[in-house]
Amino acid sequence: MRDLFNQPTDRRGTNSSKWDLLESRFDVPLEDGLAMWTADSDYPTAPCVLEAVKKALDHGVFGYIASLDAYNTAIQWWMQNRHDWTIQKDWILSGQGLGNAIAFCLDVWSNPGDRVVTFNPVYHEFEFKIRKAGRIPVQIPLVRTGDSYSLDLDTAQDMLDGTEKMIIFCSPQNPSGRIWTPEELRAVADFAERNNLILVSDEVHHDFVYPGHRFVPMDVAAPEARERTVTLTAASKTFNIAGMKTGNFIIPDADLRAQLQQRLRALDYTPNRLGIEMVTAAYSPAGADWVDAQIAHLDQNRKTFDTAVNAIPGVRSLPLASTYLAWVDFSGTGMEHEEISQRVRKSARIAPSPGPDFGPGGETFLRFNLATQHDRVVEAGKRLQAAFGDLQ
Repeated sequence: MRDLFNQPTDRRGTNSSKWDLLESRFDVPLEDGLAMWTADSDYPTAPCVLEAVKKALDHGVFGYIASLDAYNTAIQWWMQNRHDWTIQKDWILSGQGLGNAIAFCLDVWSNPGDRVVTFNPVYHEFEFKIRKAGRIPVQIPLVRTGDSYSLDLDTAQDMLDGTEKMIIFCSPQNPSGRIWTPEELRAVADFAERNNLILVSDEVHHDFVYPGHRFVPMDVAAPEARERTVTLTAASKTFNIAGMKTGNFIIPDADLRAQLQQRLRALDYTPNRLGIEMVTAAYSPAGADWVDAQIAHLDQNRKTFDTAVNAIPGVRSLPLASTYLAWVDFSGTGMEHEEISQRVRKSARIAPSPGPDFGPGGETFLRFNLATQHDRVVEAGKRLQAAFGDLQ
């Protein structure tokens, strides 16, 4: 099955934001540039998912959905078998992926002018969505120690003014690939309780766990915080189906769930049929086998990439415990972000995600998507070494 992830694919000209925006967004030539920014994968989804799509296409009718029971049962099975998380089917509400889910959380549990807490550097869409909703981001700095980050909740407390309504927490952490310990998760939950904050836990990367590491859902670590916890999940990153815009809110607390459900009903939201069919097929034993093979592929990619990048003087790729997104620090080169970016985009012809987009702490970083064929990762390493060859 490992060969499935190395079969050549060309996504150029397929209306792919990751590839077809290379030139307009990054000034990287489409002809031979490498797209390593947007967090989707360059290989097809699992065969079991493709079989479900083919079955639906052969039937040819895409009418209204009668029930989400099979979908919710599949989610329940996946969380139990992959994450030791026992959930009830009625805890699950569906949204249009994680971005839409964050927007709904902001809409339901905060008002314009309220402050929303994040821990930075973090997935840039947190800040963008907070600002677009008319809320104010409170960006708490993570503490960098060597190759890892930790939480400083004393500093966080000092930065609050009492008008905060929510924490949006990234677990596993994007962009660093850090997996939080149960003790750290409980500390975040306690911080939320002390400050009367809704705790939104974005766990979309939870299936990418490398050997020697273990992911624990927020609800498993801190079940005592259920009256304020909303967990966001999706099969989108795991199975490369982000374009289907299908994700989940998992909310054990009946009052919180009713508040969100009322808003979903008011906006007449229902999920799309094909996305539901794909996720139901993905969350299965066959899907689990495919994910295990994908993790082995990504593990090889991250090791290859880190070896190449860490050979460049002054450059450090932080070791990943989770995600397929390498977080690379160029501070040791002594260069400003613009020069770093120019070398990577112009000389190496690679488009990564700019570190400053992730907020305070990202100024000297770039984020590289490794969910691609191994040959492309090898080529990216060679290009980066050549682009910084004068440092050798």
